[in-house]
Parts: sequence; C-alpha cells; structure tokens
Amino acid sequence: MSKQCPCGSRRPFANCCEPYLKGISKGTNAGIKYAPTAEALMRSRYTAFALGDIDYLLATHHIDYRSDAHTSLQQTIQTTQWLNLLVIDTQKGQRKDKTGTVEFVAAYRSKAPAKLSITLGNQKASATDSENSPLNDIGQLHEKSQFVREGPQWFYTQGDLLPPYQPKRTQPCWCGSRLKFKQCHGK
Repeated sequence: MSKQCPCGSRRPFANCCEPYLKGISKGTNAGIKYAPTAEALMRSRYTAFALGDIDYLLATHHIDYRSDAHTSLQQTIQTTQWLNLLVIDTQKGQRKDKTGTVEFVAAYRSKAPAKLSITLGNQKASATDSENSPLNDIGQLHEKSQFVREGPQWFYTQGDLLPPYQPKRTQPCWCGSRLKFKQCHGK
C-alpha cells in the first residue's frame, strides 16, 4: 500500500505530487511531468515544503520573483513541520489560462523552541493560534498565492498573506485534527 500524498488530496503520493517533484527536482529534462494547473502546482509545492525538497521549490518559483530564496527556504524547512493543507478557493489557473490564484491554509508546527516566523518570498508569516486551544502550538499560514504559466509549466510568483482563516463552527478545523472548528481552534 502506497503512502498518501501530503498535499491533502487523499490520493497515493505516487499518483499525485510525486511525478511532478521527481522530474523537476532531479534536474532531468526527459519525461518531466509539469503540474497541469495552478492548484496542482500549489499542492506540489506544499508537498515539497513538507518533504524538504528545496530544488523543486526553487525550480517552480518564477525567476523574476526570487530574492534570497534558497536561504529562507532552507530555514523554513528546518524549523517547520507541515501538518495539513486546506485549499479554500481557486481562480483561473486551468490548463487554458495564463494566470491563476489559489487561496489556502497550511497548518504547521514549529520545530524551533522560539516563536516561528516563516519567510516565503518577500513576506513573513508568524504563527497564529488560539491560546485556549489544546493544540496551541499549531499555527496557520493563510495565503492567496499567484501563479503564471509559461509554456507547459506553472510558476509561483508571489503570495498575499491573509488574516487567520476562521471556518464555520461546525466545519472541520483548518489544522487537520478532524475535529469540528468549535471543538478545536475555535474554542
């Protein structure tokens, strides 16, 4: 039985994000399978964060929007355990489109003892949690990411950080606990 993909699709990793990561991060041109949509690229980039695949993250970050990405990616990967991905909305970003946006919430736990600060591109995010929650060491990154397609390949360009995501009280919590929001981070 193959392991489930970290991206939250509930599909086996081998049939989901792995083919995208395998070709691009290894630097091979033969048989590269590009993510067909902006959402697929966002999911595969989340998976790359979860697995620590810096090469894939750099290869799918548009060259015009990279700063000192390698150092900040390395720091983020070393200090962050990614727990859950929730895609909230996708605008455009289909095979026929040239641009797209994906709004998502990524739940994470800091591996570092100090307060976590994640650097993505030129923006920083800090942990957002509820002090009354039994899971108060879990933070969320709520972002609306922007993507552009050049030829067959989608690229991440930049993201806008959004206020903490608050689902309805009876909806599943964003952290991936499988509890209702009111029983978890909504207390």
